[in-house]
Amino acid sequence: MIHPLRRSYPFIHILMLVCATLVSTSFIVGAAIAEELDPAVLTFVRFVIASILFGPWIHYKYGFTFSSSLFLRCSLISSCLVIFFWCMFLSLRYTTALNTSVIFTLVPSISGFYAFFLVRERLKKEQLIALGCGMIGAIWVIFRGDLSAFLAMEWNKGDLIFLAGVFFMGLYAPLVRLLHRGEPMAVMTFWVLVTGSLWLLLFNTNKILSLSWGNIPVNVWAGVCYLAVFTTIITFFLNQFSIPYLGPTRVTSYSYLYPGLVLLIQLALGHGLPSLSVIPGVVIVLAAMFIIQHSGR
Repeated sequence: MIHPLRRSYPFIHILMLVCATLVSTSFIVGAAIAEELDPAVLTFVRFVIASILFGPWIHYKYGFTFSSSLFLRCSLISSCLVIFFWCMFLSLRYTTALNTSVIFTLVPSISGFYAFFLVRERLKKEQLIALGCGMIGAIWVIFRGDLSAFLAMEWNKGDLIFLAGVFFMGLYAPLVRLLHRGEPMAVMTFWVLVTGSLWLLLFNTNKILSLSWGNIPVNVWAGVCYLAVFTTIITFFLNQFSIPYLGPTRVTSYSYLYPGLVLLIQLALGHGLPSLSVIPGVVIVLAAMFIIQHSGR
């Protein structure tokens, strides 16, 4: 007899494909509005809108679930997300959506390192090799396959800022697995959004209060609302729901799909394809993702 959890695995992978597609759009939308708002304020508005929209459903479905333990655990998780998103929106002022999506593919390797120490997740030899290949593919795309540029370490300012954020994002999945105490994942997602909003308010009060909110363009509000609903509420929930089933490394390995998805989305928007020199790197990270999924079963 097949265990019900095993029967649900194909569905979990479908959810993660949806999640990867939504996250990929966030790089493009974020790049379009990054110049209009301070990165911290943009992240604050995104988290607040997501909390307000998600709150009534959580209250209807689960009631008002609160404890000091849940609040502290979610505060620790959200601190990593807040730093990551601040770095993301700031970096998009200086680099491209494709570059950030590729740098994000370093998250599985970083997350796997953290998971080994925090939740004792053991990786197979094939998974470790795939993580290494994923890093090689990411570096390939960042430097457009130019070995001389890699040796000269010609990273732009935005790439370095986003790389710093990626080290914090790598903590997210292991912390969710470490700090989850059996409460519904939707409840945990809601309190991660609330505590993230509080972190941003605490450290950016002056910026938030002094901003001329009425002067924010409509397209920026539309972009922020899209990020709040589709790439915050939905993706946070899908990630946190999938981590107990697949483990931190297999969940974060879906980030290997981001560069290819960003390329497809940009192509659909009429932006054209990048130079052919980046294609081998995209192929490498895609292959690494499939190896990690297969060997992690």
